[in-house]
Amino acid sequence: MKKIHISPISGCIKKITVQGDKSISHRAVIIGSLAKGITKIYNFLEAEDTLNTVKIYKQMGVRIEKKGAIYSLHGNGLFSLHEPKDELYVGNSGTAIRLTLGVLAAQSFRASITGDAQIVKRPMDRVIKPLSEMGARFESNNGFAPVIVYGGSLKGIKYKLEIPSAQVKSAIILAALHANGPTEIIEDIKSRDHTERMLKHFGAKIKINNGKIIVTPGGFKANTVYVPGDISSAAYFIAAGSILKNSELTVLDVGLNPTRTGIIDVLKKMGAKINIKNKKIKNNEPLGNIVIRSSKLKGITIKGSIIPRVIDEIPIISIVAAFANGRTIISDAEELRVKETDRIFTIVRNLRRLGVKVEERKDGMIIYGNGGKPFKYVDIDSFGDHRIAMAFSIAALVSDNGLLIKDIECVNTSFPGFFDIIRELKK
Repeated sequence: MKKIHISPISGCIKKITVQGDKSISHRAVIIGSLAKGITKIYNFLEAEDTLNTVKIYKQMGVRIEKKGAIYSLHGNGLFSLHEPKDELYVGNSGTAIRLTLGVLAAQSFRASITGDAQIVKRPMDRVIKPLSEMGARFESNNGFAPVIVYGGSLKGIKYKLEIPSAQVKSAIILAALHANGPTEIIEDIKSRDHTERMLKHFGAKIKINNGKIIVTPGGFKANTVYVPGDISSAAYFIAAGSILKNSELTVLDVGLNPTRTGIIDVLKKMGAKINIKNKKIKNNEPLGNIVIRSSKLKGITIKGSIIPRVIDEIPIISIVAAFANGRTIISDAEELRVKETDRIFTIVRNLRRLGVKVEERKDGMIIYGNGGKPFKYVDIDSFGDHRIAMAFSIAALVSDNGLLIKDIECVNTSFPGFFDIIRELKK
């Protein structure tokens, strides 16, 4: 089990870039595999999660090549995938397994799909239920992976999402492209919409209106995808720029999809000095440069419709809250219980080790900020969760003697260059 000691820094003025967006990288491979023609992907994230997605679509007969930094997918359209010889393995990726369940639901073959020790603890019933209504058949481990999919002829359905989930929504959309009639998906709270945006970019027949997504079945042509910087990765350095003294950090070419910028909205509400510069649009996704300066931060209440837009950023938000003045209340975030770890438990446990007063709740936590005092030196257990490891690495930058972060291999699932950027901040 690898560990790293991260020492504090007094401040920095830097321009940095973060890796390509993980969500968009996954979708570029999946949608490119279903398109007709050659899809070229620029700035693809080469992390364990996304490379596993490449591998499983290769297993299903898609020709995927890498030349330099460019990935080329040779898609043959809908219904062109082949039965894999072996079980499909997604590693640690909830996006890969759930979206691919939507694809497999429409195929004319049987396939088995699973993941690592954390994935097999994450619920798949939320995807299996609507896909079963469409006509697919499944065998699972009581609603958990491994899942065997018996795909076939699907019918269009009308489905109201029970929870705001981009993964569930996307699985239904991908299945609906193969169905024998239109599908209508209703979402009361909008979750990230990369699937809808990318499908429009590829020319698929999809309409969005007042919380309704209507998918008309049919194929689409290949296109070029430029993957913007991942705002979930940038979030750690946006937070760092706001809590470090004497600092100005600029993160270049970051995706600014409105369903993902909740981290900016939350930190601004806490008092962070954040500006957006050089806005532009590439393949239907907005991006720009994010500039963050040292800030005086205060506790706030985070709940309701903002939660789906910051669900992956709650670990790093909790670090900012612990360093702020006053009390931060996080509610309506019970979904954190079924992430790579029970993130409510892991955040609370590690904050307490830092000496922070925090109350654990079923759907969140109450964090009593220390008013900008350095955190004390302790060792932090990531529990094998990449976002916990990265969030507490940022806490180390504003500690008195640094922090020892244990079990850091998990960071490679989503952000292989994370510690390189940490070292860059220290130069």
